Amino acid sequence: MYWDRVAFGNSLKNWLLSILITLILYFTFYAVKHIFRKKLTALAEEKDASWGKLVTKFINQLHPIFLLIVAIYAGSVNLSLPPTVEKLIKYLAGILLLIQIGILSSLVINFYINRYKEEKIESNAGAVTTATSAGFILRLMIWLVLILIALDNLGVNIKTLIAGLGISGIAVALAVQNILGDLFASLSIVLDKPFVIGDFIIVNDYMGTVENVGLKTTRIRSLSGEQLVFSNGDLLKSRIRNFKRMYERRVVFSIGVLYQTPYEKLRLIPKMIREIIENQNPVRFDRAHFKEYGDYSLKFEIVYWIHSPDYNIYMDIQQAINLEIYKKFEASDITFAYPTQTLLLEATSK
Repeated sequence: MYWDRVAFGNSLKNWLLSILITLILYFTFYAVKHIFRKKLTALAEEKDASWGKLVTKFINQLHPIFLLIVAIYAGSVNLSLPPTVEKLIKYLAGILLLIQIGILSSLVINFYINRYKEEKIESNAGAVTTATSAGFILRLMIWLVLILIALDNLGVNIKTLIAGLGISGIAVALAVQNILGDLFASLSIVLDKPFVIGDFIIVNDYMGTVENVGLKTTRIRSLSGEQLVFSNGDLLKSRIRNFKRMYERRVVFSIGVLYQTPYEKLRLIPKMIREIIENQNPVRFDRAHFKEYGDYSLKFEIVYWIHSPDYNIYMDIQQAINLEIYKKFEASDITFAYPTQTLLLEATSK
């Protein structure tokens, strides 16, 4: 019969059956993936279920090529293939399976680290920084293990490979010493925590909020919006100012009044400023003194502390103090000084 004819070692009937099995399995996988994704997405949005979001992302990461290779492998079981072809399909399916496992494992790790970051970023930013680095190391280890498994399945002698890598490790270390320096600097940042994610820091002339601490670089979001990328090694060699750990802010400012200001009014100015500052909250007054005779003004220096590191709070308080000083000076007929020069002319007689 026609269907009993043999082609490439198999009857046409077996070839047709294998192709049919492959197509049915592939489209079944694809349809089930699409249905589950749609149902779980709706469920996760309705109940705000984190596990539903995770499973949805999990399903989205099932690559169509992986599903196709699985379907081809299942369909080829019915066929009598040459050993070379059979081994090729087996190796290809195994390698794609390992890649898929690596992708899905990375997805799960990223999902839980991001959720942990959202929950703890305000209360424990240091733990978030540690968890981010630990997640990267864990993903790296998983991929290394999967690569070793794949090489072992391909017939590579793993013990010899590892021994060879150990011998050549010194040469590699010398070639990538800068990268290794940044790696150890990253570990130092994670363990010593000179700053953590969310801290506002100043490095030389650059400033911004720490967004990510990686194994090679640290990323900072500047005040103007662009992302600044620092090498971890260079970062630790710099002088870092961490404003997130500033519990109080010391404020020093000066004002100047005219030389023509009467003595009694000069004596009242420190007391007047002290009352203005002590009426602010949360503020601790330190001092206010007639400091020096300036080029064109009598200078007063004022110092106070704000019990908050927040810059906006500082600016609000300083603005309120400046406005109140202006109001009090206006009421007391005290005039602020401004840059002036006095020209003295001497009359000469002829």
